[in-house]
Amino acid sequence: MTSATTRQTTQPPGRPQAAAKPVRWAADAVATLREGARLRLDYSAQSLWRVDRLIDDLRREDTPYAAVQTMLRGLGAYAGEVIVRQTGAEWWATGGDHWIRTPDGRLWDPVDEARRCFTGHGSLRLLCRDATGPARR
Repeated sequence: MTSATTRQTTQPPGRPQAAAKPVRWAADAVATLREGARLRLDYSAQSLWRVDRLIDDLRREDTPYAAVQTMLRGLGAYAGEVIVRQTGAEWWATGGDHWIRTPDGRLWDPVDEARRCFTGHGSLRLLCRDATGPARR
């Protein structure tokens, strides 16, 4: 097996290496919610309404952060993938952190935004709206 073949089996063609982990985190979250909560996510901006409500419900139920930490990471990565698919953005990684860089050069941290949602101070839907809209001056 050549290295090019190996890369294609572990990473979708044309995607930067930084996308490998968040793409997997997002897919895991989508599968978990589909099987466990019967919640279907389709990588649309509209689906982020359901994600925000889900995170809000977890917060209101006083779910311990440690119990949802991995799911929040996956939901943040899911929101990042929504932005990537809508704008042609790319995942960037540094020191274990993952960001989205939109074609206009702006950087976004959807994983941190999911954590902020859990504390009641963020919205993945609004992050997507801001990231996919024109830059404000």
